[in-house]
Amino acid sequence: MASLKEIKNRIASVKNTLKITSAMKMVASAKLHKTQSAIGNKLPYEQKLHKMLSGMLQDDDLQKALQSELGFGGNDRSPVTLQDTSIDAIPDKEDVSRVAVVVFSSNSSLIGAFNANVIKKFNEAMRLLAGNGYTPEDIDIYAVGRKIAESVKRDGYRSYKELPDLSDKPDYEKASGLAYELVERFSSGEVGQVILIYNHFASMSSQPSVRENYLPLALNDYNESAEPVDYILEPDPISLVKDLLPLVLTLKIYTVALDASAAEHAARTVAMQVASDNATDLISELTLLYNKGRQQAITAEILDLVGGMQD
Repeated sequence: MASLKEIKNRIASVKNTLKITSAMKMVASAKLHKTQSAIGNKLPYEQKLHKMLSGMLQDDDLQKALQSELGFGGNDRSPVTLQDTSIDAIPDKEDVSRVAVVVFSSNSSLIGAFNANVIKKFNEAMRLLAGNGYTPEDIDIYAVGRKIAESVKRDGYRSYKELPDLSDKPDYEKASGLAYELVERFSSGEVGQVILIYNHFASMSSQPSVRENYLPLALNDYNESAEPVDYILEPDPISLVKDLLPLVLTLKIYTVALDASAAEHAARTVAMQVASDNATDLISELTLLYNKGRQQAITAEILDLVGGMQD
């Protein structure tokens, strides 16, 4: 059994740890509230713009004009597809020669299984791509966050670009720069598909890992049997699409960055709450052990005293 001094030192150490975990929980909770507010402002806007773009492109004439006037790289490549494709479909090497994978993680630890889950999802995607004929040289990895960048290097892959700042503080300008680069590379034919992997903020206790395709932009709510939406468009449809399409693509990256950030803060809040609860329980157990030891010491001293008097 440990001495009373050792137990007392352990109690003091655990109390100091409790102060740290409680402070980290409060900071993460405040950041989560701020990020949730940002998502609440941006996500409905992004979803509405996406729906408007989908409705506009149901017009056959506008589809033809889109292919002819918004062709990219001289090969009529457009970042929009109207097919009802699966949002997490993995391409074949015969159809798409090069793929870009954008993975969002955190820059720091103490988040439970947050980073482990997104790394697991990334490795799963890499296995699926390898099964479809891709080699690591055919995949450009954008590591948004230090933890995924470290994992990529550890597993023998090469990061095409590392973006720790976008993970730490999601910013519209940084998201816009990333979106512009991805669209330019897709439009020029340098990459044929862009895949996003991140943790989605579903609730405080649930942050599932998500894999979805970013480019080509699949307007999955497009329905061939539905009547085209009768929009009144000014100045003209093509000009609107030229302005609306980059905005939709940029907002998608920004909302994903905010979503991943909210999931990180939620995971850290829960992890620090669990750590604080465990520290509180440990303090109670150590205090009880300390009191028992002290009581035993007092009892032993009394017995020695009584024994001495009898002698």
